[in-house]
This record gives sequence, structure tokens and C-alpha cells, in this order.
Amino acid sequence: MNPPPNVILVTGASKGIGAATARLAAHAGDLVIVNYHSDDAAAADVVAECDEQRGRAFAHRADVADEQAVAAMFDAAEQRFGPVDVLVNNAGILQQQMPMVDMTTDRWREVFETNVIGAFVCAREAVRRMSTRFGGSGGSIVNVSSAASYLGSPGEYVDYAASKAALDTMTIGLGKEVATDGIRVNGVRPGIIHTGIHASGGEPDRIDRVAPSIPMKRGGEPDEVARTILWLASDEASYITATMVNVSGGR
Repeated sequence: MNPPPNVILVTGASKGIGAATARLAAHAGDLVIVNYHSDDAAAADVVAECDEQRGRAFAHRADVADEQAVAAMFDAAEQRFGPVDVLVNNAGILQQQMPMVDMTTDRWREVFETNVIGAFVCAREAVRRMSTRFGGSGGSIVNVSSAASYLGSPGEYVDYAASKAALDTMTIGLGKEVATDGIRVNGVRPGIIHTGIHASGGEPDRIDRVAPSIPMKRGGEPDEVARTILWLASDEASYITATMVNVSGGR
């Protein structure tokens, strides 16, 4: 008898790594909530691709840093599919490349609002619902960090790197905190991946420039990160928590 499908909520799932994760989860037969911030058309495309791959999915627009919106998103997921089994905290933003000396406090606040506060709000809501201590049945949280968290992104994105380092620390601390509540919390740190995030930072061809410095001499694909995310979320990783996995080609 096949196990029941997981209910997976992926934030920032309208593009890039989030979209790849949603598609692969649907291909495996899971039920997917495609969270997105503003691009209705892109989210609808991901849902359509999920449905084509035998999964069931729906899109839910919500700002992950808005506590009420996040609670409503979890409620909508539960009403449609049942309790969320897996949260993938993927939503994140990147600003234009520049040295830290030229950055503003407003820029830092905006980056941290989404990349750190948003991840915290979603994780907190998931724990409140998943924890066996609160009557839940357990679950898994996977936070999408970045190799920038240990490389620092000098001259480019020190603010982004700092936000991802904060996410790493939250992953480890929360993973240890809820280890006896039936919840595993892990993170992935993608390196240079073929997504549109580089264009949003002002350098669409950044992968070509950086690839020679990567031991594997190439950028990664979103599916390569997504497969790691879904493995960490699965029972195959049942004894892994409070752990970060680098998906960076050795960088």
C-alpha cells in the first residue's frame, strides 16, 4: 500500500528553485501549495506544470513577512489538502550589486524582512501546527539559504549574505529546539544556480564570470537543488536535523 502524499508548502515558488521544487514534488505525487508574492501568471504556470505531472497544486498569494497572511495561507492549505507536512522556506530577495559602504539601512531592512523575518514567520506557523507537543503529527522544514552565507559576497551582496547566515543559525537552533516535537529542520545552501536572481542583482551573465572559480566549473541547475530539498524533507533523511547541506559544486 502506497503511503499518503505529503502536503508541501513552498514559498517563493513561482520561479527558480522554488518552482523546481514544486514541480518535482508534484511529479512524486505530493500535494503542493505554490506560494508567491506578486507574479500571478508565473504562479499559474507552475500550478499548470504541477498538474501535468500528476500532482495536485494550487497557488496562494501572500507576503511571507505578513503574519496574518501566512496564518491564512496555512489555513487555506489545510482546508484544501489537510495539514502541511513539509514547509520549504524558499522565498528570498536580492538587491542590486554594490559594496556595503554604499548600502542604505532601508535596503538592509527590506532584505532581512523577507529573507529572515519571512522565514521565521513561516517556520513559526509550521511548528505551531506540526509539533506533536501541540497536537500535530510532526513534519519537516527545509530552509533555502545560500553559499553566500559563508562566502560573504564582498562587493556585491553583503546584506544578502548576512541574511542567509542568520537563516543558517535559525535552522540549527530551531532544529535542536523541536527535535523532540516530531519536526526536523534542515537547510540547503545553493551556490551559483541558473535562475533569474542574477539578473535581479544587475548581472545576468554572472554565472559565466564565476564558473571558472567553481571546482566543478559550472553553474548548478534548479532541479539539482530541488532534489536535495525534497530528499531532506523525506523519510530517507529521517535521522538528519539541524544540518546544512551545500549544493554549490564544491565552492
